[in-house]
Amino acid sequence: MTWTIRDLPAVNAFLNATSACLLLLGYRAIRGLKIERHRALMLSAAATSTLFLVSYLTYHARVGSMRFSGQGLIRTVYFAILISHTILAIVVVPLVLRTLYLGLRRRDDRHRRVARVTFPLWLYVSVTGVIVYWMLYRLYPPGPIR
Repeated sequence: MTWTIRDLPAVNAFLNATSACLLLLGYRAIRGLKIERHRALMLSAAATSTLFLVSYLTYHARVGSMRFSGQGLIRTVYFAILISHTILAIVVVPLVLRTLYLGLRRRDDRHRRVARVTFPLWLYVSVTGVIVYWMLYRLYPPGPIR
């Protein structure tokens, strides 16, 4: 099988979905006081999100922006999700880095406090990334890439 630039949006959605699953498993692990498992899952989620970012930037550097062709209410829904996703994706990066730093340094009280904000935002960004992909590339697929 030959991979092309056209495959990257699907890869990105897969990476976002994987990150969301890892985040949920990490949350479950810490609720069960399985600290080492939690750490491994959260570091895996961070690595997956990093791979996503590299793939996303590569795709958009080569292809540019894709136009959403849906009309009416679905267009409003799409842009509401996309705008919130984009803003929170920017906000969550320093929060993730800070949360990981505090966790790895075992500054548990501060880690827990920051993670209570970071976790839902990171999960939202991961899930809405999949939704944006589905709406843009599956529900209303774009024309040929030039």
